[in-house]
Amino acid sequence: MRYSTLLGKTLRQPPSDAETISHQLLVRAGMIAQLGAGVYSMLPLGWRVLRNIERIVREEIDGVGGQEVVMPVLHPRELWQESGRDGKMGGILFRLMDRREREMVLGPTHEEVITTLVRQNVQSYRDLPMTPYQIQTKFRDETRPRAGLIRGREFVMKDAYSFHADQDSLDATYEAMKGAYTRVFERCGLPSVMVEADSGAIGGKGSHEFMLLASSGEDSVLICSSCGYAANGEKAEFVKPAGVTEAERAMSEVHTPGKKTIAELASFLGVEPRQTLKAVFYVADGNMVFVTIRGDLEVNEIKLKNALHATELRLATDLEVTAAKLVAGSASAVGLTGFEVVCDDSVTMGTNFVAGANKPDYHFLNVNYPRDFQANLLLDIALAEAGAKCARCADGRLEVQRGIEVGHIFKLGVTYSEAFGANFTDAEGAERPIIMGCYGIGVSRLVAAAVEQNHDDRGIVWPPAIAPFQVHLCGLNLDNADVAAAAGTLYDGLRAAGIDVLFDDRIESAGVKFNDADLIGIPLRVTVSPRTLAQGGAEVKRRTEREFALVPLDELVAGVQQRLAGS
Repeated sequence: MRYSTLLGKTLRQPPSDAETISHQLLVRAGMIAQLGAGVYSMLPLGWRVLRNIERIVREEIDGVGGQEVVMPVLHPRELWQESGRDGKMGGILFRLMDRREREMVLGPTHEEVITTLVRQNVQSYRDLPMTPYQIQTKFRDETRPRAGLIRGREFVMKDAYSFHADQDSLDATYEAMKGAYTRVFERCGLPSVMVEADSGAIGGKGSHEFMLLASSGEDSVLICSSCGYAANGEKAEFVKPAGVTEAERAMSEVHTPGKKTIAELASFLGVEPRQTLKAVFYVADGNMVFVTIRGDLEVNEIKLKNALHATELRLATDLEVTAAKLVAGSASAVGLTGFEVVCDDSVTMGTNFVAGANKPDYHFLNVNYPRDFQANLLLDIALAEAGAKCARCADGRLEVQRGIEVGHIFKLGVTYSEAFGANFTDAEGAERPIIMGCYGIGVSRLVAAAVEQNHDDRGIVWPPAIAPFQVHLCGLNLDNADVAAAAGTLYDGLRAAGIDVLFDDRIESAGVKFNDADLIGIPLRVTVSPRTLAQGGAEVKRRTEREFALVPLDELVAGVQQRLAGS
């Protein structure tokens, strides 16, 4: 492709609303263009990266038995009502009405559609297993679209669904998908970490995420320093520190003027944070929930949301807390009525806690569970943090890194097949629900994640396998007939050898062309100029290196091929 005809221009400055480096660089490099909040056009350079990723994904999913299909983006809302996810997905579903006043949904995922499709085509165990998949545009009405392609309202995703007669068959496909996903990210040049994960609104039991580690990632990844156990922050298991245990004493009240935080309270009373109880107020699907956890721990909101089977969970506002007559900073479940009380099991790990007295500037001493308060739910809702002891081994500690989720696989079981009556007849003639798995890769998100992992202060550094072109040919002083002829011959020769080339044939200065080449990030740069021709060749330089090599013109195509093969 000739740069002079390319749709998309480079920018010297990033857009003012670009928070992450990938958002900044993809816009500046002329690879994406924003149409609205969370909605982007893929320009030719960005589209070529996306297609390269799609090609690798297709090859690996086809290699483990995938069959590519294309399903509708527009779904009748009844499908989502039938599965029960119309409510569970909350405001993330784009809903609309057609001209016949039928309610429709823009698909954020396709479990409902694929289960309906398979139900129409599977009768017997002989029809199983199968793994249809698609690479399709999805729509999610994100509360806060951010980070360009990382969290948009419209995005490209590969979603595969496997269908089985028994659990062993699902387990085999699940393991095959683990391998395929690992190879996808390796081939893209993007090192990933597979972590245990929460299934969320998709449902099912058994779930793993694939994370690309990056400092800008919006997810926490906890990795054991000893055994290698890895899980996302929503799922990570850990051993809670022991509490202080002694004989229970009588509860009494103490004046704690102005002490509202755990740190202030512990310091004032001369106790450790683990000897206190923290109160946190949430609203789950419109209802106030009173949460109690030991003062040295934090609430894991995903665990809490799952425990409550809530569609939406958020912290209560100050106005809601006041309206509920709760005393922020001095609240506890002691004597509390009219609220659902959820307690982390850490309240049983210790005795004689300090807890709020439910009036300003006062706390109780020697509060004990269940003597002094009870819970509607008592379970683990604590968040694993850096330094926590690993639950899987004796010696390890959890280290926290930031990551970007780029893949997620689930063992769905029979959740959707039962909801939609997707059954098969087994070898004995009995009718049984089909067992399902689900496997997603954020294809357009991978474009951004790749930039988060691969950039420097000059621009993008694309891994060769997914770069928009393999060679960036820069012609300098193209008004010189010899340079124009030599650059044109090289361009034709590289293309004839099957090498993807972006030929910068613009009449611009060397500085502009080199800056744009670094910004765009193509793996190999070839420069032809009056100076290089005077020396009988062209300069060849990798994007990752400062130094260049002078290669004779008649050896250049072979030299480029050799360097690309070595990259």
